[in-house]
Amino acid sequence: MKVAVAKYPIQAPADFAAFAERQAATLGVAAAQGARVAVLPEYLSLELAATFDASTQADLHASLAAIQRHRDDWLALYARLAASLDMYVVAGTFLLAQGDGRYRNRCDVFAPQGAHLWQDKLQLTGFEKGLGVIEGGDALKVFDLDVVRTGVAVCYDSEFPLPVRAQAEAGARLLLVPSCTDTDAGATRVRVGCLARALENRLFVAQSVTAGEAPWSPALDINTGEAAVFAPMDRGFPADGVVAQTADDQVWAIAELDLDALDRSRADAQVANDRDWMGQLKPALARAKLQAW
Repeated sequence: MKVAVAKYPIQAPADFAAFAERQAATLGVAAAQGARVAVLPEYLSLELAATFDASTQADLHASLAAIQRHRDDWLALYARLAASLDMYVVAGTFLLAQGDGRYRNRCDVFAPQGAHLWQDKLQLTGFEKGLGVIEGGDALKVFDLDVVRTGVAVCYDSEFPLPVRAQAEAGARLLLVPSCTDTDAGATRVRVGCLARALENRLFVAQSVTAGEAPWSPALDINTGEAAVFAPMDRGFPADGVVAQTADDQVWAIAELDLDALDRSRADAQVANDRDWMGQLKPALARAKLQAW
């Protein structure tokens, strides 16, 4: 399976039609290179705030409310592109109204056959908590992309081992991480989280990022990081775990996932964190004891 992850330059579309045209062109490039799965970044829906007046753009709460009118068009757009391009489209995230003044950061996944599934972000960053209107999701999912069992960890969620471990125990061999970070430290945290999850669970991790600057948006103002596909750091894979990565102005990093090599590595690994996971759960290790001198 060939997976494409985007380093997506944030722009300011004039209207939804302009946004849709760019999505078709961008995803078309990945499809032309043979991608079966294309991953767009977290907070992609907030680019649509640019289609409203300046006061709405500058007010994140107003932006969240305004973009809801594009929800049906959003769903229709990516369903159409998944079908026409014959690939799975991971449409970043949409801040979806819950009907009570609250929003969930939802990652929509569209299948070429027409199905639509999603995973909500579970853990909230300090920025998201500070807004006072975003809530974390309450369900952890896996789903099959062709024959590849897959999970989603939205940005900060990739920094938490146990939910991803649960996805791995449910059979996931691929983790998709749509992300958005505005500092080098934030980009490093998510990247390290992705590498750690690949190591612990012996799975592939595909991370997309936002790029560039959007001074009109309080959420997408500055964007950092490189999109990448990671693998376990073991025999048969790159020593640094990086299978593919964007650089400079490159939009897509694309990698062919060698699932047979992933399976073989379970039998021929230097280390077996995935199989040795239970060793850290021994009752004697549940608490650290202060050792007196």
